[in-house]
Amino acid sequence: MMVLGIESSCDETGVAICTTEGQILGQALHSQIAMHKDYGGVVPELASRDHIRRLIPLLEQVQQQSGVNLNQLHAVAVTTGPGLPGALMAGSAFAYSLAMGLGLPVLPIHHLEGHLLSPLLSQNPPSFPFTALLVSGGHSQLMGVHGLGNYQVLGETLDDAAGEAFDKTAKMIGLPYPGGPALAKLAEQGDAQRFKLPRPMLHSGDFMFSFSGLKTAVLTTAMKLAGVTQPAEHMAIAEQDKADLAASFQAAIVDVLVKKSMAACKQMGHKRLVVAGGVGANRMLRKQLHESAHKTGVEVFFPELNLCTDNGAMIAFAGAMHLRANPTLLNQKNYAMQTRPRCALVPPNEATPLV
Repeated sequence: MMVLGIESSCDETGVAICTTEGQILGQALHSQIAMHKDYGGVVPELASRDHIRRLIPLLEQVQQQSGVNLNQLHAVAVTTGPGLPGALMAGSAFAYSLAMGLGLPVLPIHHLEGHLLSPLLSQNPPSFPFTALLVSGGHSQLMGVHGLGNYQVLGETLDDAAGEAFDKTAKMIGLPYPGGPALAKLAEQGDAQRFKLPRPMLHSGDFMFSFSGLKTAVLTTAMKLAGVTQPAEHMAIAEQDKADLAASFQAAIVDVLVKKSMAACKQMGHKRLVVAGGVGANRMLRKQLHESAHKTGVEVFFPELNLCTDNGAMIAFAGAMHLRANPTLLNQKNYAMQTRPRCALVPPNEATPLV
């Protein structure tokens, strides 16, 4: 069976077709980075309008790439949350309308589940169960994954997500949008040992994260380097100082993510760690996780680099997995569209303590 996937939760428009055997037949993605660059961040109204413009051309591109006609599809999967309200509405309205016109079922997919399952699309996919580290611009979570739809939240961020902290810190030291990749690139030229930045909640006794204090420490250091007493939009910081500060910041975040991930694997008794989300493309994080995992006998799995950021393939695949596990979903043709800008993948629960 073939599932069309639609992703429009933020600033990427993704369309893909995937089979219930896990084969991606075609995929296309449009990033809005160039459009939002002048504003230094995502402008929700512009993002929503651009999704509307891109969806049909991307669908046509995927059809041509895959050779699949619309009447050959079995279901339409779409991200219904979390995300920007207008952006979700754009993708959902398109998906529900298309499905209704074709008489196909709609498979509402949680954005984080798409990321969570995306490493299963790699050439060397993990098997259940495993511990998962979800790190992106909007989310930082550690989860126990026992099977499809059987997820346990171990811990999450209390404030900024890891990717959000990267972006805000990059902007703070004068790097261009998108800040996260720019900071990681600059960090390669810096000395990560120069500035002694905090590792928030590293020894908290649980799997929770907090990066706002680290961000504040970077701001304080940047102000000292620039010789100012008040934060300013453009602080005069020497290029090598910027590189050293970027490297020190990145090392602090990676240190926390790696140590808590390894501790979570140990507590869960898992020998597999899955890393997903945009920050999963960070080279230092990948390197440190592989090194730590090797010492503890844990195998680390990452999605392909082109599947780390938001994309339609992960949504089509998540829908295909659910359809394969429950073929009766073919009969559920409910076209009452609902989007969920703020929703948890699993009901809130207390974080699992370290032992």
